[in-house]
Amino acid sequence: MLIREFVSLSVFLALVLAVYIKEGQLIFKLLLFKLRRKEGVSGFLTKPAIGVHILAAAGVLCFLYGLLIEPYWIDVKRVEIESGKLSHASLRIVQLSDLHTDPKGTNEKKIVEMVNALKPDIIVFTGDTVNTPKALPVFKRTMKGLKASIGKYAVTGNYDYWFLRGLDLFGGTGFDPLDGRIERINKGGDTFFISGLNFEHGGHWFPVLKKVPWGYYSIFLYHKPDLIGELKGANVDLYLAGHTHGGQVTLPFYGAIITLSKYGKRYEAGEYKVGDTILYVNRGIGTEGKFGLRMRFLARPEITVFDIKPARSDGKR
Repeated sequence: MLIREFVSLSVFLALVLAVYIKEGQLIFKLLLFKLRRKEGVSGFLTKPAIGVHILAAAGVLCFLYGLLIEPYWIDVKRVEIESGKLSHASLRIVQLSDLHTDPKGTNEKKIVEMVNALKPDIIVFTGDTVNTPKALPVFKRTMKGLKASIGKYAVTGNYDYWFLRGLDLFGGTGFDPLDGRIERINKGGDTFFISGLNFEHGGHWFPVLKKVPWGYYSIFLYHKPDLIGELKGANVDLYLAGHTHGGQVTLPFYGAIITLSKYGKRYEAGEYKVGDTILYVNRGIGTEGKFGLRMRFLARPEITVFDIKPARSDGKR
């Protein structure tokens, strides 16, 4: 965690704690006032006290919303990309990331229905599979149920590397692990290349990407956005990542409090143009399993649809 993120999180938690300490003091003072049957005003309904009550009530409502509503409210984000490297074909890619599946599942059945309705050519998964090995059957059943006309490709995330090493995460799902491999895809007379690296092999991107021929549209999968500053000189048109959860809990007008990326808030979620590469950071579907609350606030779970098309002759997007 960056120092700035640690400070932001500490300040946020301190402010929240201060509100509820003050609310507790006001309630205690009111109860004491009632028990002693004193005459006069307890201070519970003064203007400053009412402000504290409003903040405390809003906090409870936000917490309940983040716990009970937003984690199940999936956002389908559509991104259109035009490329001069294509002459005829359009390619539809659906990205999933950070499922963090639990044994009972949450959005898994819904995901299968939503993704299949999009009729993707390719489905990609950018890491962090399950929160516990007990959830692996649910995860595999979900991934197997996803349909793509050309192929399904995956890389692993930090959670997979730290807590799930040795498990067969993708066997029987139809997903092709892309750790250090490149796939050539032909559609409608155009050629695409897709490559990827598992989380622990991020430092070995150059030997992989140097094999991608120039002049062809290239998609690269890696769990974190952290490699974006290193890819100069590589043929990467679209870099798909996850990991940040879009902050998972964000603040209005500020965004993510923490991202656990080396770039902090710089690439917290969404689309970024970095040199000749489009970086897209998916907010993921699930929530942190071991160390965080199972909630989302202003960071809805996301399915991303990329429609990659030949550039228009008039130059408009």
